[in-house]
Amino acid sequence: MDELIDIWDAEGKPAGETKLKSEAHRLGLFHPTVHIWCYTLDGKVLLQKRGVQKRTFPLLWDVSVAGHVTAGEEIMDAAIRETAEEIGLKISAPDLHAVGVFKSIQKHAEDFIDAEFHHVYLCELTVPLHSLQKQENEVEALKLISLLRFAEETWGMANTQKYVPHSTGYYKKVIKEIKKKL
Repeated sequence: MDELIDIWDAEGKPAGETKLKSEAHRLGLFHPTVHIWCYTLDGKVLLQKRGVQKRTFPLLWDVSVAGHVTAGEEIMDAAIRETAEEIGLKISAPDLHAVGVFKSIQKHAEDFIDAEFHHVYLCELTVPLHSLQKQENEVEALKLISLLRFAEETWGMANTQKYVPHSTGYYKKVIKEIKKKL
């Protein structure tokens, strides 16, 4: 879906501009996104398999919930909205634990560059997997895997054909922060 998003500068500060998401990607303009990693107290992490129609990394496993922050929207509000939209989970601000902000640039084509600041959060998953409702046009599947297996498969990106290629530092930070919650 093409939506209006706020443009940021290379240091992660609002630039005072709003553009369509497609234009920001075409021009490689920085913008904010949210990533929410859901985990269970028994040491599992919720993964989302990206939809087959996604322009980037279709059918690869990724963060539990991810999405763009719409123009004028607060980061926390975007995290709450995206979680409800993508997996049908109703959460509120106290459910989210901030991990950090990660600058990411991925050039998919000459006219498609993801230049994003990922605002990353953790959220304890307290409902059974079967109660989640995946967003059909965005999410192909959801699954829980052990944090240990997830760490083995992402540290060093041993499974580059399985996971979205976030940086190793990104995956390590998320895994370490989840471990602290267990």
